[in-house]
Amino acid sequence: MAGGWSRDGAVQEQIDSTVEDALARSRRQLPGGESAQHCTECGEPIPQARREAIRGVRFCITCQAERDKRPSGHSGYNRRGSKDSQLR
Repeated sequence: MAGGWSRDGAVQEQIDSTVEDALARSRRQLPGGESAQHCTECGEPIPQARREAIRGVRFCITCQAERDKRPSGHSGYNRRGSKDSQLR
């Protein structure tokens, strides 16, 4: 059902686009290549099981957990499809 100035399916297209952007961003952040023997931040050895489980790992579990807590700076809202961004 279209509402106002939008066409049928416009809301779903915006949702799909937001999900696709998030997936693409996550895939770009995945490590690749050969895993490091020692953590890039603290220098502690990275366990063999972790290196085998995660391809291209660069951080120990502790350092990776700290990095994951940091804000990403991304709002999670797709401005491309919003009416406000089209008016500017």
